[in-house]
Amino acid sequence: MNIQIQSAQTQHRAGLEILLSANALPVSDLPASLNGFYLALDGEAVVGAAGMEHWDNVGLLRSVAVAESHRNHHIARQLTDTVLSHARKAQVQEIYLITNTADRYFEKYGFQRVDRSEVPESIAQTEQFAGLCPSSAVVMKMTLR
Repeated sequence: MNIQIQSAQTQHRAGLEILLSANALPVSDLPASLNGFYLALDGEAVVGAAGMEHWDNVGLLRSVAVAESHRNHHIARQLTDTVLSHARKAQVQEIYLITNTADRYFEKYGFQRVDRSEVPESIAQTEQFAGLCPSSAVVMKMTLR
């Protein structure tokens, strides 16, 4: 496997949408430019993704997914590390995520569960938070240093 991590480009949109849909993640609110998204590519195939939206010093980690055929090769870790590194460079101080299945995975990064009522307005107004993710989803937060 020769996996390359790179910024998402618009020509990868179809592959990204297929990957996210296969992992039951929303695609309707993807930014047109795919700005803030990073992909794991095996040749030209999109085999992993992670993205971040941010407002001032608050971010939302989203769409962390790896193709089933490429799991257990630390691709999700590489993608998440890339997004968190860019968040720090952008001076994001707090990063949130919403998950139905990966809360234990993200606890290893230092994310902690928070009540939905504790999220800042910028996160609460996202499509992910306001409607795309079920209200039963776990909300987590990490303070970046």
